[in-house]
Amino acid sequence: MNTNEKTSTQDNEEGKPWWHYGHAWLVFGGPAAVVVASLFTVYLAVSTRDTLVDENYYNKGININQQLDANAEQLSNAARNALEPAQLARNHAATGVHTED
Repeated sequence: MNTNEKTSTQDNEEGKPWWHYGHAWLVFGGPAAVVVASLFTVYLAVSTRDTLVDENYYNKGININQQLDANAEQLSNAARNALEPAQLARNHAATGVHTED
């Protein structure tokens, strides 16, 4: 490769606008995408109205908590009954005495 060919390729490389280089798109593309996404998020936040799901949300929440507590108590009793054979077997293995209720 002679020096004339080298300088002609260097001149072509240096004379290109910035958008012809791939790494420039990587450098500017990420922040540009973030700016566009943030503008879209601001638009959504401003254009939609924030409303309550229900006007009586507090009392409904209390009722839901009471139902959850009742369900948890029923599940707790069922779990205790389901574990009873295992507890009897453990006690029998530890003491050698079999007890039945």
